[in-house]
Amino acid sequence: MPNSRVAAERSPSVTLRFMASPTDVLHHGAQGVSGGRVLEWIDKAAYACAAQWSATYCVTAYVGHIHFPRPIPSGHIVEVRSRIAMTGRSSMHIVNEVLSADPREGIFTRACDCLVVFVAKDPDTGKSMAVPSFVPTDDEERRVAEAAESRIGLRQAIESEMEAQTYTDDSTAPRIVHRFMAKPTDVNWGGNVHGGTAMEWIDEAGLACTMEWSGERTVAVYAGGIRFYHPVHIGDLIEVDARITRTDSRSIHTSVHLRAGDPRGGRENLKDAIHATFTYIGIDIDGNPLPARKFTPVTEEDQRLWEHTQTLKDLRGQYEPVPLVKPLPPVQLTS
Repeated sequence: MPNSRVAAERSPSVTLRFMASPTDVLHHGAQGVSGGRVLEWIDKAAYACAAQWSATYCVTAYVGHIHFPRPIPSGHIVEVRSRIAMTGRSSMHIVNEVLSADPREGIFTRACDCLVVFVAKDPDTGKSMAVPSFVPTDDEERRVAEAAESRIGLRQAIESEMEAQTYTDDSTAPRIVHRFMAKPTDVNWGGNVHGGTAMEWIDEAGLACTMEWSGERTVAVYAGGIRFYHPVHIGDLIEVDARITRTDSRSIHTSVHLRAGDPRGGRENLKDAIHATFTYIGIDIDGNPLPARKFTPVTEEDQRLWEHTQTLKDLRGQYEPVPLVKPLPPVQLTS
């Protein structure tokens, strides 16, 4: 049964507004906020939307493909809009838009958009629980629901393709591993590590891996297939393992696993908590894209993951989902 604590008229949307600060920029010389920090913002807004609708604790289950077409500079006013698109028994599919504006000009333009899936949890048992059904009431809400539903097949195909792969040490691919402890400052409202924080860790590892390989500043231009398998607890040993799987003329494709577990159990017992794919490009001092340093697969595993990366690209090209958001005219900043 739906959660009885939910009021009859509960808003299906949330908007957060704040200023991008200098501490949101990951490294010296970057032209804007990192993709991982943008994902953290999205996750917070989407969580607020999901918790407001379900009236209970929620966890991130999946983040769909997101492009980062332009940087968000430090000092911009940022607006993150999240709204329920459709619901399942315990899941909420949430459409998110990120806009930003120079406060001196006050004109908001869209920076990115994506779909995030949250699942409602019973805070006492940790089991999934039913959420109130969302019923579209106008043409725009029906269009957004159709857009969310049109992505289900693509998401399932990508998940199946990613889960079929294995990753071992039989590889010559460029790789970097970050290890650290999850701190109390990483906690979310349910006592575990915030999903957005974990996605930022993933982006940091991918960024370090691609910068080391290319010898250039790199930026995330795409993230997709971000699947959450297990919660990450405060005090866990975290291992973020980023590996380059393919390079194209400009793009550097990575696969990143985040593993976590009790440090007393040893590294070999860490469990896969999150798996994601990120794509980066190298940029010059003016932000112009640079040719990618070529990675040539050597081992059978390297060659298989090279083809796997192309398969993911082909899958995204085969599906034609309805756009999540309509083209946005410039929006004047208001109080």
